[in-house]
Amino acid sequence: MMVLVSGIAYPGELLAIMGSSGAGKTTLLNTLMFKSSPNVMVSGYTVLNGYPVSSGTLSSLSAYVQQDDLFIGTLTVREHLVFQALVRMDRHIPYKQRMEMNKSLLSWRCLNVKTPQSAYLGGSRVFQEVLTDPPLMFCDEPTSGLDSFMAQNVVSVLKAMANKGKTVVSTIHQPSSEVFSLFDKVLLMAEGRVAFLGSTDEACTFFQQMGAACPSNYNPADYFIQLLAVIPTREDSCKQTIELICDNFQNSEIGLKIHHDTEPRTDLQRSPYKASWWAQMRAVLWRSWMATMKEPVLIKVRILQTLLVGLLIGVIYYGQELNQDGVMNINGAIFILITNMTFQNVFAVINVFCAELPVFKREHFNGMYRTDVYFLCKTIAEIPVFIVIPVIFISISYYMIGLSPGPERFWMAVFILTLTANVATSFGYFISCVSSNVDMALTIGPPVIIPFLLFGGFLLNNSSVPIYFKWLSYLSWFKYANEALLINQWEGVDHIDCTASNTTCPKNGLVVVETLNFSFANLDMDLMSLAGLIIGFRFLAYLALLSRTYRSY
Repeated sequence: MMVLVSGIAYPGELLAIMGSSGAGKTTLLNTLMFKSSPNVMVSGYTVLNGYPVSSGTLSSLSAYVQQDDLFIGTLTVREHLVFQALVRMDRHIPYKQRMEMNKSLLSWRCLNVKTPQSAYLGGSRVFQEVLTDPPLMFCDEPTSGLDSFMAQNVVSVLKAMANKGKTVVSTIHQPSSEVFSLFDKVLLMAEGRVAFLGSTDEACTFFQQMGAACPSNYNPADYFIQLLAVIPTREDSCKQTIELICDNFQNSEIGLKIHHDTEPRTDLQRSPYKASWWAQMRAVLWRSWMATMKEPVLIKVRILQTLLVGLLIGVIYYGQELNQDGVMNINGAIFILITNMTFQNVFAVINVFCAELPVFKREHFNGMYRTDVYFLCKTIAEIPVFIVIPVIFISISYYMIGLSPGPERFWMAVFILTLTANVATSFGYFISCVSSNVDMALTIGPPVIIPFLLFGGFLLNNSSVPIYFKWLSYLSWFKYANEALLINQWEGVDHIDCTASNTTCPKNGLVVVETLNFSFANLDMDLMSLAGLIIGFRFLAYLALLSRTYRSY
């Protein structure tokens, strides 16, 4: 819990927020950046040049380097920085100038442009923010996990930014004396309160006046943290000391001046996005396409899976004839094709889309791009994959099974199954957007699909659907795809071989379709229904994603 926390950071200064573990450093930064957990109650305001700012305005004027790295792992360092330059630099900066700044940064950091993001050094997340040249930067433990040399290197970069007139605020945990000397001011926190805010020299003077002078030849940072820590064996006395220090600072001349200087004026509003809608669209689409194409193992596995399953179905149902047994087998094979395309594409979307959601949410809340831009680009980038997969699948199994041999019938089957695959993809997006993580999506996905499968017309005749579930059957892509493929297969089949003693054998294709309560006249309606479900599920997925990312700007 934080109580009466006030502070001020000036342009041209590098401010360190320090304190023992649990002092409230990260909580303070998250509160300043409007990124607190919904369970955290916050009162107060963030003021910029005397004006209260909203989350959107602050996002457009600042950068926030968080502790954990989230990125698209298949992109190289260069590609990642190019994307950052496209969506985060001011929209009035020409493309050529952005790329030159990107190249300069890569050269300065000696980064291997072909190094994957997975090999990106933790401290290097700071340098992507340097590229955007923000007037205000917040860093949460930027030196975490780095050796002393790299830590000093990172803080030196922050110091260089501050020397250019930027305002840089960073939490840091037990810096070395060399790193500590780079900071202009320090904000010490303890038990959720401000124990001191001022220059490093003023800090030593303040604690000396309190009768707790820092010993000579001792790292002041280590001393301050130890002094303000709560030791389990002396918890009461430590808390009394902390309360005394915090109260003294709050009533000191520096503390009263800070309280006065942080009084707000009127609101300052600004768009959170630096890039235009079209610039965001181009950049996110480029990155989405690169990320899709740079998943060679995943794409190869999906193609191999498609080949093997298509071949397996073709072998099992090989060479069906137009007789009583063939009718049942052909209808079963058609339904298996639909079922496989559904589950394969739903799970493919869930595994990829859910994994990228944390990256999207962070970048969106940082004001990099809009929700509609991300969703639209993700959809467009993956369209080729979700067209190629069903084409390969049906091309293998169609003639092996012995379905209607005409080329126009084959291409109609390809079209129907492609629509089916994309309905499943849209449904996968919807499940992903309403789920909090991959495990939840994979858990709720199959049970939700089962009712749609049951109302597909193969396992349960359409005439037998209970009246109270009739509405659900109208949302079943299994039903529309099954009817369309059966029409494509049996229309024009005037004769089916039947034995004289078998009176239940369908005599022609019309009887086969009507037995399932389908109709040849419904083909166009089936195709339009599949197209409508693609749009409908995508729209619901977008609304679900929007609701998860909505906040007032």
